[in-house]
Amino acid sequence: MLHVLVTGGAGYLGSVLTRHLLTLGYHVSVLDSLIYHQNQTGLLQYCYHENFEFVYGDARDETTMRPLLAHHDVIIPLAAIVGAPACDRDPRLAESVNFGAIELINRLRSPTQLVIYPSTNSGYGTTTGETYCTEETPLEPISLYGITKVRAERLLLDSGNTISLRMATLFGVSQRMRLDLLVNNFTYRAVRDRFLVLYEPHFKRSLLHVEDAARAFCHCIEHFADMQGEAYNVGLEEGNLSKLELAERIKEHVPELYIRCAEVGSDPDKRNYITSYDKIRAYGFETCHSLDEGIEQLFKAFRMIQLTGWGNAQV
Repeated sequence: MLHVLVTGGAGYLGSVLTRHLLTLGYHVSVLDSLIYHQNQTGLLQYCYHENFEFVYGDARDETTMRPLLAHHDVIIPLAAIVGAPACDRDPRLAESVNFGAIELINRLRSPTQLVIYPSTNSGYGTTTGETYCTEETPLEPISLYGITKVRAERLLLDSGNTISLRMATLFGVSQRMRLDLLVNNFTYRAVRDRFLVLYEPHFKRSLLHVEDAARAFCHCIEHFADMQGEAYNVGLEEGNLSKLELAERIKEHVPELYIRCAEVGSDPDKRNYITSYDKIRAYGFETCHSLDEGIEQLFKAFRMIQLTGWGNAQV
């Protein structure tokens, strides 16, 4: 039985990934400091499972990480300060978590331990939105978030026994919901307000259902020998959309939604790109969950949960 360590495993992606890993028969240890107070939502349902363990702690703490790492075959370091606004609020924290914690893991892990690292398409920086970004596209991040993720990816890939997944913007329902993600936020606004005000409406984004993101990590574990040492874009083929195109897709589900474009803000990451997923598809990975499916699931969720206090950044 493979033992998998997921740092930040009580978060938006981690709580979904934990379920997938347990379903596949892995022993899963989650390390999380629960900074978003998600202890009453994300992972309680897994406590019945004999192959699940939880460790309350900080991924930057060597006294915690050294003994924990020693007992695991695969490391998935999800713990991070995610997104440009959240990083800009506390740059020192972002640097220490997004890069310092990865540097610690890399120093402590043995040569035989596998790492599957969650990177981001934000590393591609400013592009035209007309040319597909491939894994060969130069990485030119402009935000602190993108810079720390690219540095960590480079460190791990240079050290070997690593796969990096450059994930598109996630969407969908998770036990630990977030509203500061594009699709989730737009759908929330459609449910609550029935109107959207868009800035930079023609900027393109790449999207990925959180369930498919979790499946991608599992796919990498199962095909690690063939895929190691490389970075892979991961996203939904139909998910290369402008913000306006996304809003119009949501309007198909909420006909009374009013959409207005106005220059009321700007994206600190200047994200305006479309992404190619040919490389990971060549290794057998295909997404299973559509954008429309995710939107419908979000509508159901927003009818049940309190529509405040969710997210890594206030929206």
